[in-house]
Amino acid sequence: MDVVGLRERIPLVVAVLVRRGADFASAEDAVQSALLRALEVWPQDPPRDPTGWLVTVAWRAFVDIVRSDTARAAREERVAAEPLPGDVPSHDETLRLYFLCSHPSLTPSSAIALTLRAVAGLTTRQIAEAYLVPETTMAQRISRAKQRIAAVRLDQPGDVGTVLGVLYLLFNEGYSGDVDLAAEAIRVSRQLVALADEPEVRGLLALMLLHHARRAARLTPSGRLVPLAEQDRSTWDTAMIAEGVAILQSALARDRLGPYQAQAAIAALHADARTAGETDWTQIVEWYDELLTLTPTAVVRLNRAVAVGEADGPRAGLAALSQVDPMVPRFAAVSAYLHERAGDRETAAVEYAEAARRATSEAERDHLSRAAARLRDR
Repeated sequence: MDVVGLRERIPLVVAVLVRRGADFASAEDAVQSALLRALEVWPQDPPRDPTGWLVTVAWRAFVDIVRSDTARAAREERVAAEPLPGDVPSHDETLRLYFLCSHPSLTPSSAIALTLRAVAGLTTRQIAEAYLVPETTMAQRISRAKQRIAAVRLDQPGDVGTVLGVLYLLFNEGYSGDVDLAAEAIRVSRQLVALADEPEVRGLLALMLLHHARRAARLTPSGRLVPLAEQDRSTWDTAMIAEGVAILQSALARDRLGPYQAQAAIAALHADARTAGETDWTQIVEWYDELLTLTPTAVVRLNRAVAVGEADGPRAGLAALSQVDPMVPRFAAVSAYLHERAGDRETAAVEYAEAARRATSEAERDHLSRAAARLRDR
């Protein structure tokens, strides 16, 4: 059975139930019940109309949920008409489900968990294992998220930018347990591209693909971090890079530049260089300038300082870095790198050690500590 294909139908079926009058929480629970039933039945008796089958079984599950809840018996008035097997929602209705799962009233962690459950179709156990938390903890997080959006109607337009932000946060969670969250973010983003004809949606998908293409080169077999300049570029996924570049070009052709397109353009320039020395840093700086006009954040200024240091020399990079708040994450690491390139190894060693203390991951902490020790040994 194509489990991924089965999960891709989830937003469609949830949207049908919500349109028919089901509240989101009950609809999502009913669809999960239908999925479990499909896993039992379909291997021996596959339906001719899989989506219609799921709609019918999920609706019956919803009716059972309503009827079993005597305290809310009045809701039975809304379940008189059972949808026809082929009754599936339009793209607009399905897109609203993405908006609902990324509602501004939810915290980022809750929005991601709800998106994984209702849109990506992962089980609560899978989501809990991916975040390394007990299943009961994740179940409570998802339940609270459902309660918070219980009164939100699906008759108002949502914000695509909020959805993209949630998907990008999901992508950056990466991989843990038996669920590849980065791959899930890419899969869901592909669906969103088909639903929302927006250049920024394509820009985000291109950005994800271009970053994901370098994944195999980022760590050694022992788990050590490999900087971009030292990565074995023969291990990069060239087919994924080509796809990402093509999607980016189709987005840029619309002449409606957004932050994700600008970031994807920077990633494409890195991917285009056969060696680190061939990287077009001047053009990368120009794209960072574009990005600053769109999102003038300290993180963008920090990354631009690195690019300036590569394009115009470490002293120019340090001058650009002086305009950045020192409390920004990775500031000490960037300052250390630029000071080392400028020949000030003593300052660089101190700052690498400070950066290691601030690091949020073990791999990054180990990498920065080794850099500090390397300079001290010299």
